[in-house]
Amino acid sequence: MDGNGRDEDKVEHGFHHEEEDVNKYNKGEMSVEQIFERRQVPPWRKQLTMRALGVSLVLSILFSFIVMKLNLTTGIIPSLNVSAGLLGFFFVKTWTKLLQKSGLLRQPFTRQENTVIQTCVVASSGIAFSGGFGSYLFGMSERIAKQSGDNGGFKNPSLGWIIGFLFVVSFLGLFSVVPLRKIMIIDFKLTYPSGTATAHLINSFHTPQGAKLAKKQVKTLGKFFSFSFLWGFFQWFFTAGEDCGFASFPTFGLKAYEYKFFFDFSTTYVGVGMICPYIINISVLLGGIISWGLMWPLIEKRKGDWYAVGLSSSNMHGLQGYKVFIAIAMILGDGLYNFIKVLTRTLTGLFYQLRGRQALPIADQHSPDTSEKLSYDDQRRTQLFLKDRIPTWFSIAGYLTIASISTIALPHIFHELKWYYVLVIYIFAPALAFCNAYGAGLTDWSLASTYGKLAIFIIGAWAGQNGGVLAGLIACGVMMNIVSTASDLMQDFKTGYLTLASPRSMFVSQVIGTAMGCIVSPCVFWLFYKAFHNLGLPESQYPAPFATVYRNMSVLGVQGFSALPKDCLLLCYVFFGAAILINLAKDMLGNKWGSYVPLPMAMAIPFYLGPFFAIDMCVGSLILFVWQKLSKEKADAFAAAVASGLICGDGIWTLPSSILALVGVQPPICMKFLSRAANARVDKFLNPQS
Repeated sequence: MDGNGRDEDKVEHGFHHEEEDVNKYNKGEMSVEQIFERRQVPPWRKQLTMRALGVSLVLSILFSFIVMKLNLTTGIIPSLNVSAGLLGFFFVKTWTKLLQKSGLLRQPFTRQENTVIQTCVVASSGIAFSGGFGSYLFGMSERIAKQSGDNGGFKNPSLGWIIGFLFVVSFLGLFSVVPLRKIMIIDFKLTYPSGTATAHLINSFHTPQGAKLAKKQVKTLGKFFSFSFLWGFFQWFFTAGEDCGFASFPTFGLKAYEYKFFFDFSTTYVGVGMICPYIINISVLLGGIISWGLMWPLIEKRKGDWYAVGLSSSNMHGLQGYKVFIAIAMILGDGLYNFIKVLTRTLTGLFYQLRGRQALPIADQHSPDTSEKLSYDDQRRTQLFLKDRIPTWFSIAGYLTIASISTIALPHIFHELKWYYVLVIYIFAPALAFCNAYGAGLTDWSLASTYGKLAIFIIGAWAGQNGGVLAGLIACGVMMNIVSTASDLMQDFKTGYLTLASPRSMFVSQVIGTAMGCIVSPCVFWLFYKAFHNLGLPESQYPAPFATVYRNMSVLGVQGFSALPKDCLLLCYVFFGAAILINLAKDMLGNKWGSYVPLPMAMAIPFYLGPFFAIDMCVGSLILFVWQKLSKEKADAFAAAVASGLICGDGIWTLPSSILALVGVQPPICMKFLSRAANARVDKFLNPQS
């Protein structure tokens, strides 16, 4: 390649041919790979460019802030794959355009490089979730332990041990499923809906029409990013004290505000509502109405009978115990049902896949399907997918090496976790990682948190009173990291298969992204932890609800039902059974009517936190609904960009707000809306004789 951009000229010239090809594709006359037939697929090393890794690092920091904020507020995290693919395309495309005009372009931007960026970013920001900063890891802290009121010990966060812990547990899942890549993708032809959707998106970006649409989408994202960021900055000015600012506006009156029914003007959750399916938003709102609208006011009337008068709002033997343990019961009921459902589908699907074969296919052997049975696209994709193989011995050696290091290192970081607990987890982990990756391929549902909860109860009960609470939480983290990264990697292999990205470049970008996440995510969490001293408290800006939930699951595993307040066990049984029955009804009604049945997992979240964020999400749903009625084509094209802009802008505002908090700069104004004191003065003015 010369420095005059001639290769890029060839690509641009090929674009004119591709415009005709895309028109033929839309008419069903051409396939996807026939459109890209004129473009040469770069070798796997050239797919891993320095510019791709640089963009990945910048986007990893951006998305880590977003995921961390969502983790520490409600724990609802939408898929950010579309945003990662879109922003990756925009940054590198802009860079290559500038280089092309200056005559310095050496390598044109390809869809394979775009796939590498998306993979790296999702792997890195995924650590912000699987790292447990809003769940098991923060649940080990003294702050959460005091709220739970247990004597199970604690380990406060520290940047050093968090980074060390993530490095020794986050890579095992990658090595555990690498030998199965051909079985899952080619032999079993698993769908992996998220990976497939991301691939179609990236493929479309690199066609002429797709590039034009992507440019418009990025402009839209930029506009709403700016609005969301500036709105966060504007709101900050009015939050100098407790319960003030727009986030404390009593939209439906003070009584409703007392039970957390209000709109808090969060652009993040309006954006999340636009991305999440309608049924999730309705489920969250329904859960809030059932709990804060009906149950908690009724249980409060039993004060002095069911629980003692005068307990603090965070005491687990008071109303807080009902909130937390009933939410746990619903989460466990939903998780158990879906675990059995996905496991059954996994084993059934595996049985039928293997029924026609004498033995399980080997990763390094060719598929028994003959090329005549495959379409042109499948032939080309299979050929390139099998070209750059990752040796099976490499993955096995990698797993055994990291498992050995981890088995030695973890008991030194956490004295409560014995080496034989870790060894047992690593013996069973590859099978569970396979089940999770296979189940995600069938249903697009990763059950990483369910496997983590399983580890909490098994290891916690095994360890008993001798450090069982912390041992259960740590075991949860080990298991979650393994099964989560395994399913993520297989999703990325599917994306790479459909965009002709090499499995080697996919694996390396996943490893690099995971390494980035092991450093970036703890640093982002540490910034939140140091800047917001009330982090994790129920009434704070960042209550980290799942940290309390996971901590109390571990307490329940160690202490049994003695940890529950009066009659709470009966209510837990009711809601555990209700979660199973709701899921069963949803499946029995089928896709048409079952789509109207609420989701128990989504209903459980506001039981502890309150319904205020559900109102924000439903506003997002309403905006999308009206937009689709007015112009479905524009809504389908730009809704994800608008939502991503709203989420990203508000998420990034947390960076300057955290820095301001760290250096001691406080907002100048505390603006209270309709406070009790203000109401009293208004009442006195209106009724001077009262």
